[in-house]
Amino acid sequence: MSAIADNLQAVAARIARAAELAGRSPDTVRLLAVSKTWPLVSIFEAADAGQGCFGENYVQEGIDKIAASAGRKLEWHFIGPLQSNKTRPVAENFDWVHSIDRLKVAERLSAQRPAYLPPLHVCVQINVSGEASKSGCAPDEAATLCRAVAALPGLRLRGLMAIPEPVDDEAAQRAPFRRLREIYDDIRAGGLPLDTLSMGMSHDLEAAIAEGATIVRVGTAIFGERNYA
Repeated sequence: MSAIADNLQAVAARIARAAELAGRSPDTVRLLAVSKTWPLVSIFEAADAGQGCFGENYVQEGIDKIAASAGRKLEWHFIGPLQSNKTRPVAENFDWVHSIDRLKVAERLSAQRPAYLPPLHVCVQINVSGEASKSGCAPDEAATLCRAVAALPGLRLRGLMAIPEPVDDEAAQRAPFRRLREIYDDIRAGGLPLDTLSMGMSHDLEAAIAEGATIVRVGTAIFGERNYA
């Protein structure tokens, strides 16, 4: 078995353990393999081990990988900040976008989604930690943005996403995830049928699952440490 296959098994075991501790079925948590900066050979190694969905942060890199893997039935998620001038290739090629933080981007994705493709699954990104360097709409603007996005053709609003400030203490990790879940619950109570909480990464997926994550975005624990050089 390859190192990536071993790592996928280890991550699946972490997810299962965290779900069981939270009184949830492991089947309620999907693993999104974050493959940014990793070559196709690594992605195919993960796919051969049973991993079906992959997350990319950079538009051109993601488009190139999607084209090169066209013979495989993989699901592609765009999870990075999205500039409005780069929405067309994302609308035309990806299956999901997790990082909608303003209406203009959603409107462009809606207008540019080809009619022959199914609706683009989207999440609204919330800046739950209030970091100036992070993308995401403010928590008190989330419900209004979600209602506007949900009304757009060509898109299917699935839920919310967040990237909290990294901390080591589990109680501190859980607090922003709990805040995102509370926003999610409020929006659902307001009538939008959300079903997705995209939160948690390699270092804090247990805390995210404890607070209700349905998608965890894991890169390092699967592929290893990245070299950005």
